[in-house]
Amino acid sequence: MTKKVSEKEAELIEQIADLTADLQRTRADFENYRKRVESDLERATSTGESRAVARLLPLIDILETATTHVPDDLKENSWAQGVVAARKNLDKMMDEIDLKLIEAKVGTHFDPDLHHAVQFDEDSDGEHEVIAEVLQNGYTYRGNVLRPAMVKVHRED
Repeated sequence: MTKKVSEKEAELIEQIADLTADLQRTRADFENYRKRVESDLERATSTGESRAVARLLPLIDILETATTHVPDDLKENSWAQGVVAARKNLDKMMDEIDLKLIEAKVGTHFDPDLHHAVQFDEDSDGEHEVIAEVLQNGYTYRGNVLRPAMVKVHRED
């Protein structure tokens, strides 16, 4: 009779081991699922935010142009000063959301990861590609290029 009990015990121990292994696999599968869902949600949120910010870039460009080219006779005009103040406010908000202007100045090194060359001066000589003119500002959002700076490029030593 003790032999039957030990067989029964062995059977139960085996069942417990199988159920424990199944539970561990189920827990691991659920943890992987939870991490994947969190990752997908972060990626979707980031993509949505990037798209929303990208839609604001034309407005930022317009305000940049307006404040850069204020005629001298309108510099004291309260409306023009209001536009300049709006631009300063926008700059502050851009910093808060980590929207940064890409460095693209005449004479700086051309970086294809940050700059989009739309024209290249084939007649120029030199070893280094540098920016000859900035046609449109570029921006990074949270460290990722949202829109590369559109530039003309030439070579110089």
